[in-house]
Amino acid sequence: MSFQPVIPFSGAAGWAFLQRTKDVQQSAFESGAVLHRDVQYFKDNIGDITTAEQLVGDRRLLTVALGAYGLSDDINNTYFIRKVLEDGTLSSDALANKLSDTRYFELAKDFGFGDYNIPRTQISDFGTKTVAAYKERQFEVAVGNQDHDMRLAMSLERDLGNIIGKSTSDAGKWYSVMGNPPLRQVFETALGLPSSFGTIDIDKQLEVFQEKSERYFGSPAVDQFSDPDRLEELTRLFLARSQIAQGTAALSSNSIALTLLQNV
Repeated sequence: MSFQPVIPFSGAAGWAFLQRTKDVQQSAFESGAVLHRDVQYFKDNIGDITTAEQLVGDRRLLTVALGAYGLSDDINNTYFIRKVLEDGTLSSDALANKLSDTRYFELAKDFGFGDYNIPRTQISDFGTKTVAAYKERQFEVAVGNQDHDMRLAMSLERDLGNIIGKSTSDAGKWYSVMGNPPLRQVFETALGLPSSFGTIDIDKQLEVFQEKSERYFGSPAVDQFSDPDRLEELTRLFLARSQIAQGTAALSSNSIALTLLQNV
């Protein structure tokens, strides 16, 4: 049996424990035989892949490729993934540029099948970099099997860092946050926004995100979270509000059950 991460507490206490033990737990997780075989297969064979068709035709390679971007649920959507990869990112008509989930754009850009005559799979360290991302994401998945909030908190620094590093406007960075489902969930929870928030006009969403961010953290800008202290504030607010919401839901469920029993 492979190593399963240990998360003895929820909320801030669980987050503090995970931060203290992450390196040891992740090392134990990555020593698992199945994970080792998958990443070694990818490193040994990705250099032979020159087309999107070849990649989606090899399920073992595709498993690692999609897993590295948090897109494992698309493993059976091979036609869709092939289209994303073959279109690339340079054309405004490319499928990745039309999707709200920015992870598909990152996938298409990094593999480069639709953007370059020679894809990035031919770069010597491509396999090593992709495998590193895959192992990190797989550990997060394993953590998420114990506590979903911890998985979201773990991905926050990486996903926000990727957006902060872009040379685009603050509005563009917020749109990238909105287009990344895990990040959107963290921010919506931390800022106390309802589940229906994503259905309103996109420009109004931007305005609300900026206003709420300034109210809670002192600045409307995404770049403020490059400060580790500000990032930790965001993480703790997310965990606290998620815990409160779960507790409220549990109380509501118990109240309904009690009412039903009283009416029997």
